[in-house]
Amino acid sequence: MLIASYNPQSTGDTMVLIMNPDVTDQQVSIHDDVARIFDEKTNRTLGYNFLKASEILPEIVTENGQVNLTSEQVQKLNDYLTNHGFPGDVEFDDQPKFVVGYVESLEDHPNSNHLQIATTDIGRDKKLQIVSGSPNMREHIKVVVALSGAMMPDGQIIWPGELRGVKSEGMICSGRELALPNAPQVPGALILPDDYQVGTAFDFKKAQHLFD
Repeated sequence: MLIASYNPQSTGDTMVLIMNPDVTDQQVSIHDDVARIFDEKTNRTLGYNFLKASEILPEIVTENGQVNLTSEQVQKLNDYLTNHGFPGDVEFDDQPKFVVGYVESLEDHPNSNHLQIATTDIGRDKKLQIVSGSPNMREHIKVVVALSGAMMPDGQIIWPGELRGVKSEGMICSGRELALPNAPQVPGALILPDDYQVGTAFDFKKAQHLFD
């Protein structure tokens, strides 16, 4: 998993890479203009902060928000890391994090009167168990699924976890959560038209006109 973000207005020339969830016992090692965040117990890298990112990737200055790094850019970052005493352990990740899903079935949550457990097909013979509180949730609809490792428009990162003791492997999104223009500012899953194909990456550009 790889999440990269660059927000020059709020953090200057710093690019943040997130590779694994935070842990309780984590440490930071700083060499020159790079900070490595790692698990103290396992030494697993959790992420990096590149404090002068544009010196490594000059083209990044046009970015603002989440950055989809190319394999060439990842290689440049790894070269920089190894030249500054860090492991070059950033892995290229081009898998879409927002996909079109199909709610196959629903069951009531055993520990909640407003949550439901949605078995959701995301294509490639893969189904996820997602706990949802959307009031308009029902079976046999197409929805937008934020997978583990997705960064929402508000900066929230989706991790696998549990809701009221039940495993949840992603999030079924509303138009509001996806920051789509004119989306209703109320809870409720975004129900997609039939022309969206299950398993494909959600096309944010196409979706700009869903609420026209």
